[in-house]
Amino acid sequence: MIGFPITNPTLIFLVVMFIILIANIAMGKLRIPHIIGMILAGVIIGPHGLGILDKDSSFDIFGKVSLYFIMLLAGLEMDMEDFRHNRTKAVTHGLLVFSIPIILGFIINTAVLRYGLLTSILLASMYASYTLIAYPTIMKFGLSQERSVTIAVGATAITDTLTLLVLAVIAGLFKGELTGWFGVAIMVKTVAVFAIIIYTFPRMARKFFRYCESNVIQFIFVVFLTFLGALMMEIIGLEGLLGAFLTGIVLNRYIPRVSLLMNNLKFMGNAIFIPYFLIGVGMLVSIKSLFAGFDTIKVALVMIIMALSAKWLASLATQKIFGMTSLERNIIYGLSNAQAGATLAAVLVGYNLIMPNGERLLNDNVLNGTIILILVTCIFSSFVTESAAKAMVLKNRDALPQKETTDDEHILIPMNYPEIADHLMSMAVMMRNKKLNRGLIGINVVYEDNETNHNLEKGRRLLEQMTRYANSMNVMMQTQVRISNNISNSIKHAFNEFQATEIIMGLHTHWNISTRFWGEFHQKLFNSLSRQIIMARINQPLNTMRRLQIAVPSRAEYEPGFYRWVERIARLGDNIECRMTFYGRKETLSLINEYMQARHPKLRITFIEMIHWNELPTIATTIAKDHLFIVVTARKGTISYKNALDKLPEELTNHFAGTNLMIIFPDQYVTDEENMTVANPEVHAKVNS
Repeated sequence: MIGFPITNPTLIFLVVMFIILIANIAMGKLRIPHIIGMILAGVIIGPHGLGILDKDSSFDIFGKVSLYFIMLLAGLEMDMEDFRHNRTKAVTHGLLVFSIPIILGFIINTAVLRYGLLTSILLASMYASYTLIAYPTIMKFGLSQERSVTIAVGATAITDTLTLLVLAVIAGLFKGELTGWFGVAIMVKTVAVFAIIIYTFPRMARKFFRYCESNVIQFIFVVFLTFLGALMMEIIGLEGLLGAFLTGIVLNRYIPRVSLLMNNLKFMGNAIFIPYFLIGVGMLVSIKSLFAGFDTIKVALVMIIMALSAKWLASLATQKIFGMTSLERNIIYGLSNAQAGATLAAVLVGYNLIMPNGERLLNDNVLNGTIILILVTCIFSSFVTESAAKAMVLKNRDALPQKETTDDEHILIPMNYPEIADHLMSMAVMMRNKKLNRGLIGINVVYEDNETNHNLEKGRRLLEQMTRYANSMNVMMQTQVRISNNISNSIKHAFNEFQATEIIMGLHTHWNISTRFWGEFHQKLFNSLSRQIIMARINQPLNTMRRLQIAVPSRAEYEPGFYRWVERIARLGDNIECRMTFYGRKETLSLINEYMQARHPKLRITFIEMIHWNELPTIATTIAKDHLFIVVTARKGTISYKNALDKLPEELTNHFAGTNLMIIFPDQYVTDEENMTVANPEVHAKVNS
């Protein structure tokens, strides 16, 4: 017979999983934020509700892990370029959202609640802190790159740091640690930990991701660094949330938002850890305490009113100072409301501090009031954030340019070698237009010979593996294995059958100079097909690239595919968040710059004039092992073709051997050789579309 509260670990986990399942379904039907469902479920089944479960150590552990996951994902999802552009706004909002609650809270705590100096200060600092509980809602609506989100996420580092510093000073006072050098010591230790994380973690990640491509091991490595950063913060007396958030920020560059690793991190956080934590928060709420006396209700009401109103004033001030929209203000306000991590840390520390008169610094009323504050602010934050997010999505949808919805994007990926297939898939995913939500097309071509059946099976396994890879990143994929004696013709036929618009394929790795530099069938393919073909040789994961260097021929802007390849490179650079350098003629670079400023203003781009193609050897001296060198070339007879391009194989062999390389043949007006007959020998200028 099952007794309550349940103590069997298997049964506990089963009940929690059942609640997560039911709460998600029920809240979805009722159109109520899932976060609220989890918290209310915790209230009902917890020790102060039906008593089905007790708040044991598993909820403490999962709660800690989930908070770290929330902060890690917040750091990873931040658009660092947008943050650099909005860092003044983020810092300003952080200072406002800390100072306004501190000032107003201290006045109200002393005047209305009649608390002493230290109690009023600590309680007021709790009004200022916030945890990004509603951030999963932002991710669900695809708004993590909005400047309002960046401001709110960036500001949490300011507010939580200042709040926890107040906590550290007050705790130090009671422990007899508060000397004249206490504040200096805290600052020195904080700066030291920040410096260690900022300097060492990115270098560790770059080397680790370069030599280990197992997604499982990469996941464990990221989690390890997250907890290491959190532990370092806890050692110096600050909250581990800061360490997790900072870890996310410094790893942001190496974990693309469309990568399998990012999907795995989101999945674990959103499916297990965060719901587990929210149920645990609900289990802290004691409904009975609300009716035990007026004092608890009074304290809870004051705390709720102060937290909500002070945050509103801070958000309003940020909006007015920087001329933001009301929707942006609501997003900031919604994200800045939820009290959880730092608030819990502060109240528990204050509850355990005993004053000289024998009373607790924060009494039972404050403890119960804090739990109610957490519940109310989490619910309120969820409603406000979801409502504002929906409104912003609708606004953004109405503002989308028409050509975004009519883009003819269908990417074909010929794959034969498992060692490079994942690099090609990763590149295609990063280059695709997410707004169109088009799938990818993967093909494997097998020679018809004695090994045909064996190679067919290998091809099917490879395509199945790549399909799983695509599905893990929520990308659809069509696949086909073809048997042929002519690989280039088979790829062309697949291109037409699937109505593809471009090809992404691998480039050979041998570097001997020969007439067959392009490989066995590459040259015939790009000479007979006028659509964009991207050939790549990638020696390391794309997320470890520090710079894209792009060489562009003169008159490239006159080709019909000019903006197609510019857009693909822009998306790639945006996803791996690296710097970009374009080399070309002034008039060409000017158009690229104009396009980037209009469509991708956050990208960090340098433009360097290249007068002649023979400057490639000079460019080669600037390319490091973790750079990607991109060459935009041209087919013979096209507008941007020049004789110097005939020497491209020799130049690449002599100066770029071993370099991460991408070669782009854009959409061009070329001769369609297949349509030339004896009766119709003229050169046809057309685009194969």
